[in-house]
Amino acid sequence: MRQINQGARSAASVLCEVKQLIEARDPPLNCFTALTFERAQREAAAIDALRSQGKPLPPLAGVPYAVKNLFDIEGMVTLAGAKLNASNPPATADATVVERMRRAGAVLVGALNMEELAYGFVTENPHYGTTRNPHDHTRGAGGSSGGSAAVVGAGIVPISLGSDTSGSIRVPASLCGVFGLKPTYGRLPRTGTYPFVNSFDHVGPFAGSVLDLASAYDAMQGPDALDPACAQRAPEPICASLSLAAGTRIGILGGWFHEWADPTARRAVQLAAGALGASQWTELKNAEAARAAAYIITGAEGGALHRPRLIERYEEFGPAARARLVAGTLIPASWVVQAQRVRQQAYREAMALFERFDLLIAAAAPVVAPRVGEETLQINDRSIPTKAGLGVLTQPISCIGLPVCTVPIWPGLDRPALHRPGSERELPLGVQLIGAPWREDLCLAAARSLEQAGIAQVRLP
Repeated sequence: MRQINQGARSAASVLCEVKQLIEARDPPLNCFTALTFERAQREAAAIDALRSQGKPLPPLAGVPYAVKNLFDIEGMVTLAGAKLNASNPPATADATVVERMRRAGAVLVGALNMEELAYGFVTENPHYGTTRNPHDHTRGAGGSSGGSAAVVGAGIVPISLGSDTSGSIRVPASLCGVFGLKPTYGRLPRTGTYPFVNSFDHVGPFAGSVLDLASAYDAMQGPDALDPACAQRAPEPICASLSLAAGTRIGILGGWFHEWADPTARRAVQLAAGALGASQWTELKNAEAARAAAYIITGAEGGALHRPRLIERYEEFGPAARARLVAGTLIPASWVVQAQRVRQQAYREAMALFERFDLLIAAAAPVVAPRVGEETLQINDRSIPTKAGLGVLTQPISCIGLPVCTVPIWPGLDRPALHRPGSERELPLGVQLIGAPWREDLCLAAARSLEQAGIAQVRLP
């Protein structure tokens, strides 16, 4: 990634290599819904021109990246994974974070597949196809940012952007074996992104290394008056200070987060906790209620947002998204009010935990990537629907807007004989590093510590 800034390569040559990678690796994965090579060539040429003139290069000079297709890209229609958006006019400007990535020198190569309207955890899109897992093409990439995770997991680009409402960065990052960051709610601006649930929606990066993740995060920081939820906080760059302080207090979330993690997920948490020196267990006692509250609020807000088009263009929605959104329109207002009370209670409980701990650890997904089309998950002798169950460990945290860095763990890391020839290949499973509000620095420092220890790592297929 830093070869261009160091003068070892041109941005144009890196772009040429990425184009070849897309042609070779994307067809079986179905990450991209559109490519932006003409734009990318202009952006790469601008970086090379700066270098030839001896001018300072921006921090992400020439770094190729791609974005979930709910981010506005000037001159392109913003699909948000939905057929009914294909007839919309093209975006007249880039989303704020896309523009900030451009100013940082990054080169945009395309838009990525996602769950329809960001409502789901599997990216089995009825209009634009299924995105598959780079480590096993019979399995899913997770969702709703499936294309964003798979494109990094396949080694096609080092950085991508996605969104997270109920776990849409953390679940696919976990299943595809990459790093993902869901910042504090309101930390990064959402201007120019297709909405789902205003009070839950986050945007954030995926990357193949913690340094790349932090670099993208730093590039996108800063207030934006056009997003009322965006905090009026000055940027707090953290790329240069990714060191975990001695004495950092780390708690391991038990209770709900242990009960709904299968043995592989528990093993991933054990490996991360051991490497960080964490041994004390704790609980977020309202986790189950917070997950229920998240379901009610997202259903109601999503249903209200799409209600007019559900009436006018019902048949253009995919069956799964349509069913969930219609159900959301029927949720009584009294339920939503009560869900907001539960949300506040869960937030207060989490803040009390952060008086005792600086960081919390939990699995990001209850199981490794399920097979495409698999309808149920088996978790410790219990069966739950796949499309809802993959978010069982992320939704309680979404409900209270905390920052989370998901790190890729290979549970057989210290047991190389675990998988013998002829057996299924090992699959990754992510761990959530959960911080108090505005402590993305601590989440990323812990991720960097795990990466340096060789516990958290991205393995290309």
